[in-house]
Amino acid sequence: MRLLHTADWHIGRTIEGRDRHSEHEAFFEELTEIAENEKADAVLMAGDVFDSVNPPAKGEELFYESMARLSDNGRRPVIIISGNHDHPDRLAAARTILKNHNIYIQGLPSLMPLRIPVAGKETFLSIAGLPYPSESRLKQSFSELSDELVLRDVYGEKINEFFNRLTKDFSEQDVRIAMSHLFVAGGSGTESERPIEVGGAYTVKGTQLPKNVQYTALGHLHRPQDIKHSQAPARYSGSPLAFSFSETGYTKSVTMVEVEPMKDARITEIPLSAGKPLVKWKAAGGMEQVHNWVLERKDSHAWIDLEIHMDDIPSMEEVHSLKKEYPGILTIRPVFPDTEEDNSFERKHVAIDELFKQFYERQTGGASPDEELTRLFLELVNEEEEEQGQ
Repeated sequence: MRLLHTADWHIGRTIEGRDRHSEHEAFFEELTEIAENEKADAVLMAGDVFDSVNPPAKGEELFYESMARLSDNGRRPVIIISGNHDHPDRLAAARTILKNHNIYIQGLPSLMPLRIPVAGKETFLSIAGLPYPSESRLKQSFSELSDELVLRDVYGEKINEFFNRLTKDFSEQDVRIAMSHLFVAGGSGTESERPIEVGGAYTVKGTQLPKNVQYTALGHLHRPQDIKHSQAPARYSGSPLAFSFSETGYTKSVTMVEVEPMKDARITEIPLSAGKPLVKWKAAGGMEQVHNWVLERKDSHAWIDLEIHMDDIPSMEEVHSLKKEYPGILTIRPVFPDTEEDNSFERKHVAIDELFKQFYERQTGGASPDEELTRLFLELVNEEEEEQGQ
């Protein structure tokens, strides 16, 4: 049985206010093509379908249309669990209708595993699905535990117990798979995993993942990686798109798992080409060097984080002109001579909103813009850039 593992789609996610809907469309086309070419018997989606509990309508439409294609109109099972970004009830609201199309959605943790027939296979696919297990979704409070290490141990034991109960009746004649959306100790995260639960107390050990399975499909971390010390093979498939510049240089992928009853799983990573890469420019030669790169159309299909060496803070006119000329430039981080000499200076991203704040302070003699004014400015910048791009 060939299983395609993916996770962390984050439909509706933007980057510095820029819409990424077209990139998600390209990803779903590629994912469906991979499922066809690799002859996937089923698809495992390990959480964070959407980026928020109230996703945009066009994002929901893209999801349902893409699932119809991915399931091959009901011939290929698609199993989905909710992540921490998903609204569990909203995600699962259409589960009764979708189940008729061989699409299974689990919104909240349940002790009812799935046993799914797969076309052309004599065996069943048994799934122990554990959607994002927060305290509220588990309907259990750990608030009385003030010590983080104690909380982590108790939480890990709870997750281990949940998995044991889900898998206790699994038959060795079935293909046995676990799925969850959680943080496993030792996993390598990125800046784009925003929730505070990444790391922290809500962490499980690799040894607390289920052992009565042949593979555990994980979601939550955006970097593809295997889990060490798990009792059975376990892996994060990673996100299909790069969501922060901390992911620069990392290949995005999905995971193919080939498994038969009572045999070890064979795991293959399949790289993705959809989605714009995130790249960093370091312009030691100042604005002239940037303009040369623009003329060369360097990284014309990428999102760009620009670090530029300058003598003075760029005016908003310069910033706006540059971003208008090259819409892929998302952030501009000026580096000044005095900060280069100060080794204790910690360089940070200076995004467009921070540049606006600096400009406003210079023009007003030290006053700071309020949140509403900054928001309106960003809306105007993005609106004009979108109009120019049409």
